[in-house]
This record gives sequence, structure tokens and C-alpha cells, in this order.
Amino acid sequence: MKLSWSEEDEAFRAELRQFLDAHAPPEARRRNRDYDLGDALPEWGRHWQATLFDNGWMIPAYPPELGGRNATPVQTLLYLEELNRQQIIRSLHFGGYAIVGPSLLEFGSEQQRELAAPSIRGDIVWCVGMSEPNAGSDLAGLQTRAVDDGDTFVVSGQKVWTSYAMIADRCFCYVRTDRDAPKHKGISVLMIDMDTPGIDVRPLRHISGKADFAEVFFDEVVVPKENLIGDLNGGWRITMGSLAHERGALWVEGVAASQQLVEELIELARDRGVAADAGVRRRLAAAYERTQSLRALGYKGFAGFAQGSSAPEHSYMKLATSEFRKELTQLGLDLEGPFGVVTGGEWGADPARWVNRHFIALAGTIGGGTSEIQRNVIASRVLGLPKG
Repeated sequence: MKLSWSEEDEAFRAELRQFLDAHAPPEARRRNRDYDLGDALPEWGRHWQATLFDNGWMIPAYPPELGGRNATPVQTLLYLEELNRQQIIRSLHFGGYAIVGPSLLEFGSEQQRELAAPSIRGDIVWCVGMSEPNAGSDLAGLQTRAVDDGDTFVVSGQKVWTSYAMIADRCFCYVRTDRDAPKHKGISVLMIDMDTPGIDVRPLRHISGKADFAEVFFDEVVVPKENLIGDLNGGWRITMGSLAHERGALWVEGVAASQQLVEELIELARDRGVAADAGVRRRLAAAYERTQSLRALGYKGFAGFAQGSSAPEHSYMKLATSEFRKELTQLGLDLEGPFGVVTGGEWGADPARWVNRHFIALAGTIGGGTSEIQRNVIASRVLGLPKG
């Protein structure tokens, strides 16, 4: 039996490739990533996102007025795989098109839904106020409060690890509006203009000096009642919707990145003269097999998601791919041996490449929900295991 895509889907892929060949800027390829979001989104990034939107390639499943072309679920999958195969990013502003835009369409008022298109196109820059110093992966533990004050809410508290906060126009902010309710029940979502008095943004700099994140302080920030998104104290439902949109596509990137690492590990083994070693070959074969298994599992979850059902597989995929990439980069260090941490140019074109990747892979098991929290979520909400 030979499995293949339909002629219509292959034509869709061919059209996408032609578009990318004609329009994708060199900077959009991940291997060329060298920019700092601390000051502003680079002009090429804004132009590229707008170009995708205007040509129906930003979110293909959406209608043209929302940056799409009414693509089928299968075509959406082909689109995501092709972007990752070519290592092309859609946007430097993930939260706007992947979290805020879809959430406004699903939960927003008629007036708020009008903001979805400019959010997806990148005309409005958003930050997403989720994590707090004592509520990272455990989002339900957030303490930033919004007090009802008649026609307004008064917001006080702190967010941390907030991407784009330094340049954002608005914040999609999760707040506690009922301190007496169970922690999952008393959360709401507010749309907050970042130039509102009382907001203090402090960039968090890496050791390199770059600042991709910030901490945001709210000191009695006045927010109009009409900026409430969805129902009062209904924020947890929006949270689950936001994360579902995020998880629904990120697994493709995780699998594609893993496959790319496996291919590079094979080349590394050849360069180091150990490709014939039985132990190395066994580890590489196991890595290849695991990548294909994860891809098949992702397909299964995507099929359910496309038909409107839940995709518990995608909860596992975030955990599986982030932990797997950590193992793959460790294998790269093993293959390089003691020279893996040497930065001298005489040792190769990519000094310390695998050790740098390993550090990034370690961070991947924390960002977007730690592996420990993901295991708890899978155990309680997917497998239905009792709490200890």
C-alpha cells in the first residue's frame, strides 16, 4: 500500500513553495536568526508577516479577510510542515497571531473581534500576561488582581517572562477577579493598553545583553469594563482555548526540529569517523525511529483536532519533543567529545555548536510549561489518574 497526498493537496504545496521562493526574505530562515526584540520588531519581520497575511498564507485555514484561503485541515498540516522543512518562520510575534487573534475570534465581543485581523497581520503588537513570579507553569495560581470599581477594573500585580512587553501596544492579561473562588474559577482576561498610567516594564536581559522577555508591574492600572474578554471569571476557559491553539501547531515544529537534529547527528558521526561504530549506529537508528513515531502520533492528534474533538496527544507532544531534543543534543556532545565545548575556530566552522544547542534544549523543557507540570497535566486530565 502506498500512502500519498491528493492531487489538490500537492497543488497546494506547490503553490506554497512558489510563494516562499518568490517572497520569503533570507532573515526569515531560522538558521539566519540574529535579531533582538528588546527595542522593536525589525522592519523585515513586520513586512513579511503582512505579506503572508495579504496573500492568504498567514493562517491558511482562515478566510481571506483574516489572512487565509479557507484551506482544509490537511492543507494546513502540509503548510506547517513545509515552513518547518524550509526553516521559515511566519512571524516574530507569536502571541498575536497564535494566541490573541484566535481567542478574540472565539471569545471576544463584536467590537473586540474587529481587532483579530490586525492582530494576525501584525499591525497590533501584543504581549500575553500569563506567568507570574509564583505562578509560572501553574497558571491557576496567578495573583495579579482586578478589583471591580464600577465602570472600570483596577489592576495591581506583576507578570514575568512576558515576551514583547517592551514593544507591545496591548497586553492580553490574565487577572484574578474573585479571590474567594477556587483558583481555576476566579480568573478573567482583560485587554490592557500598555501606555496606561501605572504600568512599568522592566526588560530581563540574557548574559549576552539581549532582552527577549520582561517583567511587567501593574500599580492600580485603570481598565475599562468593556475591555473584559469573555465572561467575568471565565478566564480559565479562554486559557484552555489559547493553549489549544498554541499546542495545535507547535508539535509540527517540535518534530521537524527533532528530525533536523537527527540528520545533523548523522553527518556529525560521519565527520568524526564513528559512523560505522555499532553503538553509535544503534543510538542514531533509535533516534530516527523515535522521530517517526512522534510524527505519527502528531498526525493522529491533528486528525482528531481537525474533526473538532480534543487532541490529548498534543499535550504529550510538547513534553515528548522538548525532552527528546535534550537527549539529541546530548548525543551531539557525546559524538564531539571533549572538543564539543571548545570555541577556538581551528576546531571547526561551528565551535561549541552542540553545547549551545544543549543549553537551548534545556530551556525548552521549561518554557511554555515545564516538563514536570506537563506530566501532571497528562496524568490528571488525560489519563484520569488520582491525585496523590
